[in-house]
Amino acid sequence: MMPTEELEVRPGGMLVQKRDPNEEHIPPTIRVRVKYGSLYHEINISSQATFGELKKMLSGPTGLHHEDQKLMYKNKERSSKTFLDVVGVKDRSKMVLVEDPISQERRYVEMRKNAMMEKAAKSISEISLEVDRLAGQVSAHESVISKGGKVAEKALLILIELLMNQLLKLDEITAEGDVKLQRKMQVKRVQKYVETLDVLKIKNSIQVEEQPASRNQEHGCSNTDRPRPFPNSRRSVGNFSSVPVVPKQQQPSTSGEVVVTTKWETFDSLPTPLPAPPSNTINPKFSWDLLK
Repeated sequence: MMPTEELEVRPGGMLVQKRDPNEEHIPPTIRVRVKYGSLYHEINISSQATFGELKKMLSGPTGLHHEDQKLMYKNKERSSKTFLDVVGVKDRSKMVLVEDPISQERRYVEMRKNAMMEKAAKSISEISLEVDRLAGQVSAHESVISKGGKVAEKALLILIELLMNQLLKLDEITAEGDVKLQRKMQVKRVQKYVETLDVLKIKNSIQVEEQPASRNQEHGCSNTDRPRPFPNSRRSVGNFSSVPVVPKQQQPSTSGEVVVTTKWETFDSLPTPLPAPPSNTINPKFSWDLLK
């Protein structure tokens, strides 16, 4: 009897001789016959291979994907991870291959899902490039407005509309996992740029309103600062400087008396002689400088 030290239990529960990893032992190659439909396929494979490896070798001659196959050995379905020698597969052993519709449908669903994810990832990548291009325009407008310049409001509105179109495209994309995170990141990015443009639009409109007002103020100041022309000087009587003509309101008098004030009026021509005042009128005493 073989010593217990040289025995080991394989994953299937079979007690076999322990294999020495340092021993250069090449497992024997066996030939198995696999029936698929009305045809038999003979496959040469290592005796220590798994059923999964056998399925992959059968994909070529049968045309079935290895995930859509079921291998029956001794009227039992064998897992893809099971070793051939563990369940007793020997040279010229016979098996039956059948198509697994459930696995096939599951694989088709997974394929469609992967295709959708690839398409979504590609669409998000294209949108990201377009957002990068629009972000450059946002930065340029922000730089101009922050320095006190003005931008055409139509340009800001068009840029907002283009960003909103990208946001609608992102909303139409169905994604899961990492692709969903990428879509969420791009949505936040677009929303941030739209909010920035809204603020810039308000600042731009305020600056456009302030500039005409400042121009009007400068124009008004220039008019007030301009020196006013002096009125034409007129020769006055006496030592007084020339002053503008001020109309004098005279009170009606029944006695015909004339009131004389210290403020002398200037005349362009010689005044008409006044009637002689009555004897009781007091004449003011001034030193006259007669003009020659």
